[in-house]
Amino acid sequence: LDPALLRPGRFDRQIVVPNPDLSGREKILKVHMRKVPLAPDVDAKVIARGTPGFSGADLANLVNEAAPLAARRGKRLVGRGEFEDAKDKVMMGAERRTLAMSEDEKKLTAYHEGGHALIALSVVGSDPVHKATIIPRGRALGMVVRLPDRDQLSMSRQKLQADLCVAFGGRVAEELIFGYDKVTTGAQSDIEMATRLARAMVTRFGMSDELGPIAYAENQEEVFLGHSISRQQNISEATAQKIDSEVRRIIEESYTRANKILTDRLNDLHIVAKGLLEYETLTGDEIKALLRGARPVRTPYEEPEPIETKRPATVPSSGRGREPGGFISPEPQPGT
Repeated sequence: LDPALLRPGRFDRQIVVPNPDLSGREKILKVHMRKVPLAPDVDAKVIARGTPGFSGADLANLVNEAAPLAARRGKRLVGRGEFEDAKDKVMMGAERRTLAMSEDEKKLTAYHEGGHALIALSVVGSDPVHKATIIPRGRALGMVVRLPDRDQLSMSRQKLQADLCVAFGGRVAEELIFGYDKVTTGAQSDIEMATRLARAMVTRFGMSDELGPIAYAENQEEVFLGHSISRQQNISEATAQKIDSEVRRIIEESYTRANKILTDRLNDLHIVAKGLLEYETLTGDEIKALLRGARPVRTPYEEPEPIETKRPATVPSSGRGREPGGFISPEPQPGT
């Protein structure tokens, strides 16, 4: 908007509407759940606790995805399982089971995601692992989803360092298991996220001892009216080099930390990866159970028996005048 529209006397009151908190998500879910028949095991508060950061539209989409999913499974009530599967679809994207992956690609993906999950369980400050999967979803071949226990308004240095360490778990696992030359491009998004986070720690959050608690804005080139370019110099070249050096140091320390964790827990990495290859999807509790030596208990999904319905006749019957042969005797029509 033009800043002139926000001058006093025009729009004096500005209302910021952020994403709802836990209580707000519970109330929004109850509103959208009114239109669907719910099973007794559905608790709106439990679902709200597992959907931090969801907007009202995301919650509505969650309910709209769960209802037809129950219908396709032949259920008359929408249960907790349907809401969990719908939440996975909203958060991670739709499953692409038709995507053909070779056994080598599946194995590499399993170790990649297993590295993320194992480090998330090992470092202090990381969000709990919600689910790990090697089923392709959206544009990813696999995914590890972590959900915070509560709504987070700010993040500590410990939390940021834990996120950086988890981000490099996949790349480190690939290198440890398959070798330096077999490392793939699967860690592209992880590296991009880690680089942005490390640079923000240095330039925006003041979490660099070398540069101190100072906000550094990057040099920008602004285009004015599409043809004039003006360069805005915010930091010196020496400071820019220090920023790059600090970002590199934070990244290398996180990579080394991830490498040490997975090297020390290499047997656990094999356990998690083999579990993903066998079950394809594991929850955080199931991963912990595997590491304790217990196998996940899965109840096989049974297809519902088809409901026998009589096919309606194309010609409606009047209910009278039917002859033994099945033909409808014509009745006299009123004259015109």
